Amino acid sequence: MTDNAEYTPPAVWTWDKESGGKFASINRPIAGPTHDKELPVGKHPLQLYSLATPNGVKVTVMLEELLASGHSGAEYDAWLIQIGEGDQFSSGFVEINPNSKIPALNDRSGPEPIRVFESGAILIYLAEKFGAFLPTSPAARAECLSWLQWQMGSAPFLGGGFGHFYAYAPVKYEYPINRYAMEVKRQLDVLDRRLADNEFVAGPEYTIADMAIWPWYGALAKGLLYDAGEFLQVQDYKNVQRWTEAVYARPAVKRGRMVNRVMGEPSSQLHERHDASDFDTKTQDKIAPDAR
Repeated sequence: MTDNAEYTPPAVWTWDKESGGKFASINRPIAGPTHDKELPVGKHPLQLYSLATPNGVKVTVMLEELLASGHSGAEYDAWLIQIGEGDQFSSGFVEINPNSKIPALNDRSGPEPIRVFESGAILIYLAEKFGAFLPTSPAARAECLSWLQWQMGSAPFLGGGFGHFYAYAPVKYEYPINRYAMEVKRQLDVLDRRLADNEFVAGPEYTIADMAIWPWYGALAKGLLYDAGEFLQVQDYKNVQRWTEAVYARPAVKRGRMVNRVMGEPSSQLHERHDASDFDTKTQDKIAPDAR
């Protein structure tokens, strides 16, 4: 549906609780908790509170990559935060992330817990903590962090812009869909040009830049995001496609995508992750129906 009716903003904006489409029930113009509830704490030093959205997948992929590389200190508990039910507005979650967005990490390995929120900040924190997936030479480090921040700045156009108006808005409007589709295709072209001469986004090595960008643009190129592949003609970005398949083939990426997932095939859903063996024993297809 296309609605070309002109809209004149009022002098003062007021909040309409009924507007906002699919996420209207959890959107509000103020911060802070809506209810008191402490967060659970597991046995591992790293406690992750998340959901398998693209931003959540970044961190679980990073943790699984660290473990695959032999960093045993990266063992973690991943607790499911159902953002559609407002779990992110609990007092316990807001204490870790005052912005009420997933993912949020609590590192309890030291004398005092350290909270980290914003997915890019979590990737940098873990990379520095374990000395992995972030180059150490000044030039390579700058390149990696530049592409990481490119993703953090660009993804709102893909997620909150294109994704919202193309997939989630209650009414389809031509202008915002065209506006954000144009920008997403420009971003895909930026990425495609970069990958023409580089195996991975930041250069010859796989880094946190790839882990940050793939859940958004790799998933889009593979047809896993918004069902918008044909609309955006993602197959035309040959270098992005090559990189997308290379990253997707990594075992740690496959595991990371499963953690805190509640949609898709039951075999791909590991609602919570507390031990490496959970991938073999606790995906939703292996759990008795009465225990789900």
